[in-house]
Amino acid sequence: MLTMPDTLAEISPSYRITTTAQLEEIYGESPPQSLIKELDHISEHYRGFIEKAPFVAVATVGPEGLDCSPRGDPPGFARAIDNRTILIPDRRGNNRIDSLRNIVRDPRISLLFLIPGVRETMRINGRAEILTEPDLLESFTMQGKLPRSVIATTVDRIYFQCSKAIVRSGLWSAEAQIERSELPSTGEMLAALNKDGSFDGAAYDKGYPEHMKKTIY
Repeated sequence: MLTMPDTLAEISPSYRITTTAQLEEIYGESPPQSLIKELDHISEHYRGFIEKAPFVAVATVGPEGLDCSPRGDPPGFARAIDNRTILIPDRRGNNRIDSLRNIVRDPRISLLFLIPGVRETMRINGRAEILTEPDLLESFTMQGKLPRSVIATTVDRIYFQCSKAIVRSGLWSAEAQIERSELPSTGEMLAALNKDGSFDGAAYDKGYPEHMKKTIY
């Protein structure tokens, strides 16, 4: 019977890939179609995808390392204002501002857009800056609330990802959904992390739906 190694240290150096030549030997050449779809600008087809997406994962890098965080709003919240520029409002959150801290020190950014029910995703690599121009913030008003800033991304590379990952994961399938109760609640996790017993996880969970209504924007 085959067994998994208990630790990565047990894996022989001969099975560790450390060069691009080794990678190319394993994976071979990319098919032409996977290369021609990569553009240095936002085409009309790609613009349509961005404008229909209600969700994007934002990856940034800074001195402390990498960060990837979600952004979501009704479709159209991410605006392609020309063929190189995308604007994304930064809504109310937990004020960790990990992504924003990274951007002001290193402008490199990567975006992954997803649309429920659509198997392809849209990938963007570029450079970002943070804007607080009053009229711009006003244009992103939701429920009477303005974002505190807007992330402006200048596109360097953009292309769509084929559907294999979404199909394999069954992401949009109703059968793939699980009950939230199968995982620990937010309150339970926070209570476990506050080891002195001072945090009331049950009260947190009970009050969170109302808290969400008041703070979502």
